[in-house]
Amino acid sequence: MDYARPTLADALAAQYVAGTLRGRARARFEALLPGHPALQRAVRDWQDRLLPLTTVLPEVAPPPRVWRAIEGRLWPTPLPQPWWQRLGLWRALSGAALAGVVGLAVLLSNPPPAQAPVVVVLESTGAAAVSATTIVASLSGDGRALVTRTLTPVSLTSDRVLELWSVPPNGNPRSLGLISANGATVLDRSKLPATLLKGGTAALAVSVEPPGGSPTGVPTGPVVFAGKLAT
Repeated sequence: MDYARPTLADALAAQYVAGTLRGRARARFEALLPGHPALQRAVRDWQDRLLPLTTVLPEVAPPPRVWRAIEGRLWPTPLPQPWWQRLGLWRALSGAALAGVVGLAVLLSNPPPAQAPVVVVLESTGAAAVSATTIVASLSGDGRALVTRTLTPVSLTSDRVLELWSVPPNGNPRSLGLISANGATVLDRSKLPATLLKGGTAALAVSVEPPGGSPTGVPTGPVVFAGKLAT
């Protein structure tokens, strides 16, 4: 196999960096890397392309009501009681508050690890509607944010757009919105199904549609890119 061929090196490097190259194929690729400059260059190029996607997703701060609820549970307002009963109540509340503060401090000092983003490489299907290229989709680990990036511009006529679809294991695909034919697109999180990373999506696909997207709710034009979702 000629690993110096740019198309082969690029395809293998894309799968390696995205994590879809597994098992013996991945071990063989890693064994070949030290002696193949073309593979090394391809891996570096894909790392440069994919790593910036993880910085596009904004941090989400907890709303103020979360902190108010925590304060309400840690330091509740006691009902008026005779003074001889207040000492025991104060001690109980102090003990509960101390335990809560300690638990909260442990939680804040040891936050759960952030979920790594899921990267899907959508390869050209070979349809004549567009020129061959690659689209990379990056999903946040909780499935609440999705960014796509077209690695090279997709040539489209002025009366056509690209639409991204979530393809379930069974049933009709669901539109996730229109994406740019040139550069990055941050998808509207309100269009992302709650089951996107919970078994509701087997693959992502891109079709060519009229302006505004498919009028029927399913792809009407050719499917020009597709990539399997592996979580």
